[in-house]
Amino acid sequence: MAPNGSLEEVRRLLKEATGDEKHEESSTSTLDALWVLYDRILRVDPSNPSWEGRDRFVLSKGHGPAAYYAILAVKGFFPGEELSSFLEFDRLLGSHPDRTLVPGVEASTGSLGHGLPIAVGMALALRAKGLNEQRVIVLCGDAELNEGSNWEAILLAPHLELTNLTLLVVDNHSSIIEMSPWERRIGSFGWQVEEVDGHDHDQLEEALRVRAPKAPVAVVADIPEGEW
Repeated sequence: MAPNGSLEEVRRLLKEATGDEKHEESSTSTLDALWVLYDRILRVDPSNPSWEGRDRFVLSKGHGPAAYYAILAVKGFFPGEELSSFLEFDRLLGSHPDRTLVPGVEASTGSLGHGLPIAVGMALALRAKGLNEQRVIVLCGDAELNEGSNWEAILLAPHLELTNLTLLVVDNHSSIIEMSPWERRIGSFGWQVEEVDGHDHDQLEEALRVRAPKAPVAVVADIPEGEW
């Protein structure tokens, strides 16, 4: 679907989504990756968020949703004015995205380690429905991959030959456990892995546009510490 809005507008709206300083860096480190997804990659329709032909996106890193909300607003899923009520009681935009409240949100996330297993189930369900052109893309943080449930999903996805599944890891070097080298760590499970500059939109687009993969795809977007 045709994109609308701009990254500059997202940055302006993001300033309005204040009040969650604890997770500010967690959110802003995902901004470039999320923008490329919604501006260049995902097939979605803001006027019909439940369109069956859409790609599915899961923000597993749901505890830092401010940038996600700003991009959904700019792309027309809900009015930008809602961002001023971020974290207010009984409003749309809570500290974790809620699929029953926020248009465009596919899964209620934020509990670490849940998003990737959910995405595996989505990818399997799409194939069972015969929706072979649709993709499932899930965004995780590097520290989130300390959770064991992620590695169960990483083990299972190649076994199920889920070539419609892409794991996008935003590596802002917040993990207390050294996760690199990514290609050896995730690739040893049977994934196709590529590392890119997490601020370079063209690199992100090229990696995320992978065609006819032979295995599930993992794209690692590197965000140097302090460049959130």
